[in-house]
Amino acid sequence: MPTPEASAVVGRPFVAGDRVQLSDTKGKLHTVTLEAGKLFHTHKGAIAHDDLLGQPEGVVVISTGSVAYLALRPLLSDFVLSMPRGAAVVYPKDAAQIVAMADIFPGASVLEAGVGSGALTCSLLRAAGSEGAVHSYERRDDFAKVARTNVASFFGTEPSSWTLTIGDLVEVIDSQPVDRVVLDMLAPWECVDATAQVLRPGGVICCYVATTTQLSTVVERLREHGGFTEPASSETMVRTWHVEGLAVRPDHRMIGHTGFLVTSRRLAPGVTAPARRRRPAKG
Repeated sequence: MPTPEASAVVGRPFVAGDRVQLSDTKGKLHTVTLEAGKLFHTHKGAIAHDDLLGQPEGVVVISTGSVAYLALRPLLSDFVLSMPRGAAVVYPKDAAQIVAMADIFPGASVLEAGVGSGALTCSLLRAAGSEGAVHSYERRDDFAKVARTNVASFFGTEPSSWTLTIGDLVEVIDSQPVDRVVLDMLAPWECVDATAQVLRPGGVICCYVATTTQLSTVVERLREHGGFTEPASSETMVRTWHVEGLAVRPDHRMIGHTGFLVTSRRLAPGVTAPARRRRPAKG
């Protein structure tokens, strides 16, 4: 009878061109693009790329300095936190919430405005899949160039399901209907009217903003428009835990406030949502 280890499924082996994340015993990470005959040098010795080529993920390689490194393909969250930046990136915790709360599904047509460094774009493209489409808009040409490089680097090539338009969304928006709208920009309330014209009834608009002032303004604008459901507002905080034997406690540091999410759904043309009843405050 084969042992569980012997019968374990072997995944796709490393090949030339793959990005590999190497971590040492202290958790320090290095990302390497594999190339036959090359060496990766650290202050703890060199690692031959040939020692990784043809091997499955999860193997351990030893440097010439006798230091062990665990080799894995980087996750999207790893890539985002280490990618070159033109603008601040959307943290994985917020990108995950956007994908979930905006209900980005395989085959969805998504309009994104405010590409920045392309971090959120990668999550949207992956969620929408090859059958979907992500139409991105970015005002700044320098940010757009960084985003193009990062997206192509993560996927290996620029996805055919992605289009990137440089310019002000209100001025250059395409009239093609979309299922979802994701706005990560300084003043998303300025784009509510334009995106309402292309967002299908029942579709979701999701705005990512950093400050309470922006939060208040975008919520009130969605209410004033009249063609959306009552906006829902939230933020996400992640606290990791230290677990070692019986020493179990929260870590001293956490990823606290990074931004607010505002989501709402498009109503049918000419329909106004029933007024939300609010209980008056005491006194």
